[in-house]
Amino acid sequence: MTFLAPADPSAADWILRAEVHWWRLVTLGPPGFSAYARLRYIPDPDYPGQSENSVSRPPDRPEDTEQLSTAAGVLAAHTRTPGQAYALFWDGWGSTEWTAHLAPHLSAAPLPGGEREYFLAAVSLEELCRELAAPGSWQMPPPSFLWPADRAWCITSDVDPHWAGIAATHAGIRALAEHPVLDVVETSFNADQPFYH
Repeated sequence: MTFLAPADPSAADWILRAEVHWWRLVTLGPPGFSAYARLRYIPDPDYPGQSENSVSRPPDRPEDTEQLSTAAGVLAAHTRTPGQAYALFWDGWGSTEWTAHLAPHLSAAPLPGGEREYFLAAVSLEELCRELAAPGSWQMPPPSFLWPADRAWCITSDVDPHWAGIAATHAGIRALAEHPVLDVVETSFNADQPFYH
């Protein structure tokens, strides 16, 4: 995967300076989109306080990174800039293998008021989707935020939820919800979301 240092480090400012609670931001993305959804990697909890360890991935469900690749590929048809995208990678995984590889190329960007810091990269959406989908080729955590340069949509994949948040147009969310491989449910930005414990 080729990572490029963004020519404009402020490319992520619209996310990092969004006036919204940091937890809402890292789980659903920036406010102001016409539609929001959750891409469920595993089903939602059946009861309050349920542990994620008590749930198995459905046997026909692809790995998380493959699902992210598919979702980003669907949303590529809903941006005017599919060739130019950006990603934020959380720096808290503690893996020296990938942080050592990324750090020289990316710049850290803190999330004000929150518990996350990120590396910002300019990426090829096509290349990123291809590598996320290839079993064994993706050797690092998935991007925490992924968006095209025109900001037509944003996918978030934080470390804690069992789902990725998606902010997009109604048409983009509908296309995701209709995809036969993805488990996508619509939500609203201010709704309480389900979590495992």
